[in-house]
Amino acid sequence: MNMSNEQRYLVNKTYDEIQVGDTSSLTRTLMPEDVKLFAVLTGDINPSVIDESFSESGMFREVIAHGMWSGSLISTVLGTQFPGPGTILIDQSLHFARPVTIGDTITITVTAKQKFDHNHHVILDCVCTNQEGLQVVRGTAEVLAPAEKIAHLQQVRMPSIHIDDKHERYQNLLASVKGLEPIPTAVAHPCDYESLRGPVIAFQEGIIEPFLIGPEAKIRAVAEEFGIDLHGIRIVNAKHSHDAAGLAVSMVRTGDAEALMKGSLHTDELMSEVVLRANGLRTARRISHVFVMNVPTYHRPLLITDAAINIRPTLEEKVDIIQNAIDLAHILGIAEPKVAILSAIETVNPKIQSTLDAAALCKMADRGQIKGGLLDGPLAFDNAVSIVAAKTKGIKSAVAGHAEILVVPDLESGNMVAKQLEYLANALTAGIVLGTKVPIILTSRADTAETRTASCVIAALVAHAARKKGNV
Repeated sequence: MNMSNEQRYLVNKTYDEIQVGDTSSLTRTLMPEDVKLFAVLTGDINPSVIDESFSESGMFREVIAHGMWSGSLISTVLGTQFPGPGTILIDQSLHFARPVTIGDTITITVTAKQKFDHNHHVILDCVCTNQEGLQVVRGTAEVLAPAEKIAHLQQVRMPSIHIDDKHERYQNLLASVKGLEPIPTAVAHPCDYESLRGPVIAFQEGIIEPFLIGPEAKIRAVAEEFGIDLHGIRIVNAKHSHDAAGLAVSMVRTGDAEALMKGSLHTDELMSEVVLRANGLRTARRISHVFVMNVPTYHRPLLITDAAINIRPTLEEKVDIIQNAIDLAHILGIAEPKVAILSAIETVNPKIQSTLDAAALCKMADRGQIKGGLLDGPLAFDNAVSIVAAKTKGIKSAVAGHAEILVVPDLESGNMVAKQLEYLANALTAGIVLGTKVPIILTSRADTAETRTASCVIAALVAHAARKKGNV
């Protein structure tokens, strides 16, 4: 419910002007803040209106609102469009046929069916349909139609309202691993405030059991300077950052740690130890990075890959990148993730390699070379995340407008998309490397302790899934 100042030309239809069969429509998309605002304004906290249900992993919340929100928009049409200003609602009867979920686009249509000259009442049929053309609300409204014509330019001044509680989203994420055993995690060179505070918070929340690997005197000095409590946390002394990276990888290889976490060292320094042929953490899969993002302006979780490891992946490498992301989505409780393969356009163009790769990847999925997800591409970013944009361009796809995995053409574009969502859309962000023997918590040196803790949650879920798989 995000309204801004705008000019609207308000024109009503008087009783004499209304003809049986006249109609008017309004289209709106249900966003999470609409549900919260509806509850706040009405005082209705009935679970049938707002239901916090969790996926199997408990990570992602889906807020479900029944057709009452759609029903309320019928009054908007009656009061502002048809008959318009001056209309008085006398009676209304509505039937709620099916629930409306976050992200649904609802079209409200009212049609004049009967007029009564003795009292200037009008009976209107009211129908609300979703983006699939299915009825969600139907019924009738009886109104007293306006007797006088109103037609003037009106400045509508409404506040811009946006409800977003990032802390609430962060707490919901932490709750997804409550009750699970902490994962032993090798933390390489946590020698500044954020890189030390992150694993300490994750330890205090019971997410990981950290081994802080680095110059012990430096780690303790940082803790003392910022009042970080290291009680109960083990420190493994290392000479410098490169030594810390090697020791951290060695702890994973010996089975003492089930996850690896980057501290304040550079990514290349850690990953150079990870990719060593003899003593690294490679598997048969291509190593890739996934940003796991909770974006308040989007109705689904978003996984963006690869925006940190593979600079310009080949078609063959993209197969593993996609499969890694799909496997992660399954762990997070998304049974059949919708995978959008991004490019600048939504049609195949021989001059744009990413469109050719997208077409090939979709066919490979058809032939079982990529499993567990629903792929479509090429798709431009707007078509991947916006039903309206996809419809405008005539794209018929189960993925378009509902993407849960965004596969970017290269590292540069992916990094820009992820950082824009984090810094401009207030996304809750986690970063993890897959395709290795254990999950690697890989965040930017500029990331906050909360982002690092969120990444620990994802790594813990992956590690616990690996445990279950190993016990099968």
